[in-house]
Amino acid sequence: MTKLNQSLILIVGVLSLSILPTGGYADMVPITGKPVIDAPQLLEWPYDRGVVTPNLNDPTSNVLHDFHGKIGSCELVFSTEGNYHPALKDIWPIFLAKFKDRPLRSWFYTTSPPVAVPQLANGVVQFGNLYAGSRPQVVVGTGKVMKRLEEAGYADGSPYPLYKDRGSVILVKEGNPKNIRTVWDLGRDDVRFVSPNPELEPGSFGNYAETVYNIAANDAHPPTNMTPEKLIGAIFNGTTKVPDKWLAGLRIHHRDIPWSIAFGKADAGVILYHLGLYAMETFPEKFDIVPLGGTVEDPQPLKGTIIGTRYVVRIKGEWSVRQKEAREKLVQTLLSDDFTAILIKRGMVRPEELVPMKE
Repeated sequence: MTKLNQSLILIVGVLSLSILPTGGYADMVPITGKPVIDAPQLLEWPYDRGVVTPNLNDPTSNVLHDFHGKIGSCELVFSTEGNYHPALKDIWPIFLAKFKDRPLRSWFYTTSPPVAVPQLANGVVQFGNLYAGSRPQVVVGTGKVMKRLEEAGYADGSPYPLYKDRGSVILVKEGNPKNIRTVWDLGRDDVRFVSPNPELEPGSFGNYAETVYNIAANDAHPPTNMTPEKLIGAIFNGTTKVPDKWLAGLRIHHRDIPWSIAFGKADAGVILYHLGLYAMETFPEKFDIVPLGGTVEDPQPLKGTIIGTRYVVRIKGEWSVRQKEAREKLVQTLLSDDFTAILIKRGMVRPEELVPMKE
C-alpha cells in the first residue's frame, strides 16, 4: 500500500464534512421569506428536444438557442462545481500540454452547481439546444456530492481533498456607495441583498446565510437593538417590509450575484472570497469587496464563517485507453504543485490533509 493510499484511507471517514465553521457555530433561525428573482425578463423560447436533467440553462449567462446539436463520446469529460473556475482556466493549458505527441482533441468541462449525479445517471447535460451526451470521467464536488457518488456506485476509488476556500466577503458596487462595512449593514432598509437561489443552489445559499448569522451571533458588540435573529428576519423574512429587499439569481450564483449588483437591483451580496476577488479584479470599475475579517489582501475569516472543502474523484466506466490516460493526467494535474500555486494566486488554499501527486 502506497503512502498516498494510506493517507486517503485516513480521510475517507471525514469526507462528508465538506463545510466547516471557523468556530462559534449556532443554529440559525428559520428562513421563511421568498426572494425576488433579479434577472432580465426574456422570452422563453422552446428547446428542440425539450428540457432534460441536468440542464444548465440560465437566461443571464448560458444561452445556446442558435447552437443546435448533440455531442457524443469525448476523450475527456470533467464535471465540476464552478466556484473555482478562474483557477481551472489557469491550469487547463498546463493540463493540455501534457499530451505532447497526441494532443487531446475532444473534451469539455462544466463549471456549474453540482450536476454530476444526474449527469452520470442520464448520460447527458444540456445547454440550451446543445445536448452533450457524455459521462464524466472525473468529478469535483463537496463531501456530500462525493458521498452520493459513492452510494450510487459511481466512484472509482476514494476521493482526494482538492482545495479549501478562505471564507466569504461582501461584494458591493465600486466605491461602496452604501458604506457597507459589516454583516449588520445587510439588514438596513436602504440595502438590497442578493443571494444564490435557495432552491436551485441550496448548498451555496446555506453557506452564505449561516455565515451571516454566525458572524452576527459571535459579535460581542452588536448594534443597538439588533440581534442575529433580527438580522436574518430583516434580510430574508420580510420583517422590514422593504420591497425587493431580498433578491436571488436564477441559477448560477457566481455570475448571478455580480450581475445583480452591477446591472440589477442589488446593493450587496455575500460571496466566497476568491469569487469576490475575481469579480473585482476583472471589473475594477464595477466592484469592491468588504472583508469579513482580515483585509482584501489577507482574509482572516471571522468566527462562525463557513469554510468549504472540495474533493476530486475518478468515475467508474468502460473507458477506452485514451480516456483512462486523460483521466489520470487530469487527476495528476489537479493534485500537482502547479495547481497549488494557481489556487494560492486565485485566493484558495490546499486542505491540510492533501498529499500531492507526482507523475
